[in-house]
Amino acid sequence: MIHRGFMFTTKLHAVCDALGNPLRFIVTGGERHDCTQAQALLEGFHAHAVLADKGYDADELVKWIQQTGALVVIPPRSNRTVLRDYDTALYKERNRVERMFGYLKHFRRVATRYDKTALSFLSFVQLAASYLWLK
Repeated sequence: MIHRGFMFTTKLHAVCDALGNPLRFIVTGGERHDCTQAQALLEGFHAHAVLADKGYDADELVKWIQQTGALVVIPPRSNRTVLRDYDTALYKERNRVERMFGYLKHFRRVATRYDKTALSFLSFVQLAASYLWLK
């Protein structure tokens, strides 16, 4: 979560490829749940596997990913009555997503979110992401 001022937060949702290169971003308010943006993020991509953290563990999302033919690599939340299996070895590759966020936060403007509007913040995030692609 990225903070902007007192009591205001912003969530940056992202999709990256298997190498950790950023592909798509969505900016939402900090109070929005992660899994509400997943389908919009993944729309149009044909992935072999979808790796995400526990915040994206929702039955509806898992079912949608399975219908697209991709392998679901999302660990189940601990409060589930029936725990779903997932590929733990493949899940370790999710660190590339976290490293991508770390690289983006090397840009001070992304890390602290100085921009007033979500559109200008997203624009600078995309500019920083293009720098990562060129690197």
